[in-house]
Amino acid sequence: MKRDKSLKKLLSSKKSQSSLFGQQVVGDAQAKEEKRVNILNTINSPQDIKKLGRQQLKALAQDVRDKIIEVVSKNGGHLGGPLGAVELTLAVHYVFNAPYDKIVIDTGHQSYPHKLVTGRKDNFHTLRQYKGVCGFCNIEESEYDVFGAGHASTAISAALGIAKARDFTNENHKVVAIVGDGAITAGLAFEGLNNAGSSKTDILVILNDNRMSISPNVGAVSNYLNKIVLHPSYFELRKKTGNFLRNMGIAEESVYKLSKAEELLRTLATQGLFFESMGFQYFGPIDGHNLDELIPALQNVRNLKGPVLLHVKTEKGKGYEFAEKDIDKFHGMSPFDPINGQKYVAATNITYTDAFANALIRIAEENDKIIAITAAMKSGTGLNRFEKHFPERAIDVGIAEQHAVTFAAGLAISGMKPVCAIYSTFLQRAYDQIIHDVCLQNLGVIFALDRAGLVGDDGPTHNGPFDIAYFRAIPNVTVMVPKNENELQHMLYTATLIDGPCTLRYPRGTGIGVGLDPELKKLEIGKGELIKEGDDLLILGVGPILYDAMHAAEELKIDAAIVNARFVKPLDEELILQHSKKIKNIITLEEGTINGGFGSAVLELLNKNGIKSNIKIVGVPDKFIEHGKPDIQKKLAGIDKESIKKVIIEILG
Repeated sequence: MKRDKSLKKLLSSKKSQSSLFGQQVVGDAQAKEEKRVNILNTINSPQDIKKLGRQQLKALAQDVRDKIIEVVSKNGGHLGGPLGAVELTLAVHYVFNAPYDKIVIDTGHQSYPHKLVTGRKDNFHTLRQYKGVCGFCNIEESEYDVFGAGHASTAISAALGIAKARDFTNENHKVVAIVGDGAITAGLAFEGLNNAGSSKTDILVILNDNRMSISPNVGAVSNYLNKIVLHPSYFELRKKTGNFLRNMGIAEESVYKLSKAEELLRTLATQGLFFESMGFQYFGPIDGHNLDELIPALQNVRNLKGPVLLHVKTEKGKGYEFAEKDIDKFHGMSPFDPINGQKYVAATNITYTDAFANALIRIAEENDKIIAITAAMKSGTGLNRFEKHFPERAIDVGIAEQHAVTFAAGLAISGMKPVCAIYSTFLQRAYDQIIHDVCLQNLGVIFALDRAGLVGDDGPTHNGPFDIAYFRAIPNVTVMVPKNENELQHMLYTATLIDGPCTLRYPRGTGIGVGLDPELKKLEIGKGELIKEGDDLLILGVGPILYDAMHAAEELKIDAAIVNARFVKPLDEELILQHSKKIKNIITLEEGTINGGFGSAVLELLNKNGIKSNIKIVGVPDKFIEHGKPDIQKKLAGIDKESIKKVIIEILG
């Protein structure tokens, strides 16, 4: 049975879909499919790939897709990117000799095929689970993961560093950077391209372009030209032609001009002028799902000297109909039914992201100065919903957090009210712009930090525990932390009424389930909330972690005063000092780093006022928390309910 009757054909009907995922379907097609050997089961390293014929490689590509869909449908994870990178991954490992040759995969979310063929297939079912396979490249997990990354656009810079180190130590391995078209829009990627192009260092950058399209005519011409220029005889002909012209007495300057004219003609036809202008030899675009094109192309550019860029066209979600049709939805998925592509039981409570988006829409209906900005995370931050209401006031700047912040500063200085909705972990990239362009000028930019705290299965590259500490250190900024989704909407409204910069952070996932007030209200700046009076213990906290503390105190039958600080900066000094003067046992709580966080702010306040207390800080310790379910991560960090109980027992002696 031909391999094209595997996943893609199986997914063409509900009857055949059921066959793939274990439901009973009769018929000859199923019997033939079951007889075919699963080639992925025979692949233990990239060396095994090199033993396969071209048809076997194509069959392996489908096995890899089947496995990715099977595991991601159960565990959640990235889907569209990995499915689109299958043939490219196989071709790279077929041509190059990893781990001797260094393959750097940008962002790492497209690395699932790479993991499956580099010795991790038998453990792949543990993807994104605690102590299981990481969802991104991880240098501690495998020697094949050359550079760990969960943020985009690092591959070119890292690969250039690896290539330079190779040159310094007189080694001769190849260095390959695989970069997506989204990642290459970031400033860091351009900096890497600029440096690599001028360095003349041997490095291959593969641009995995899964968004742009080419018209048929241009594509046909491009394919024809690449059949010529990707053949070794082309480079030999260029060399011989140059030597011939020199022997004829043609000046070197003229030979150079003729060569550049030829390159200009080629790059104009193949869309490579930009990369050639940066010092790269450009080839492409070629079909990134056609192994008969990919492998010869890689073989022919493998030994070229200097910086080379190979432009490869792929489709996100390739081979899985639902992912092909809805790229945004299937970029990253929670567990879903692979038969119909639908997520399993939805959460009953509103998410913090939805609460933010709903409130922002309501506020923008009354305030035409509101401009929403995100950095390639429109759906993740809820701004896709905002865009439906205000298409002209929702701006996605791409993977460019630094630009997003300074762009927001420009809007603010011109009288607008920009709201930067960016994941906490990604906003770290724009720290200088936050300080210099926003806070120094005391501009009214609102930073809405989604995914603050621990994020679960995505792990340390995506955890956001640092924002409280890194904002606390900056003058002029107001730092707010809501304890639930209702308080979040009021804080967002309050932020729009503050003249200077402010930030509010909220976690990933569903809210507490308290319900939302119909009317938005302004909170008094720097004023906390006394939730409960008490005498034995003072619990000071910010964020949803307060609920765990309240439950812990109730279960231990502790008479605790509980304060929701709301504001980390400015602190409600009066409220905190009032209770800390009469209650000596104090616990501070935050789902953020202990170093420089809310607890540190409280300690500084008590020290300044000469109050000596028995105080314990509960927060994320000074280490990176590995991936796992949120409850596992919180336990590892010592910020879950049981850990809080232990701290209460310890402090009360």
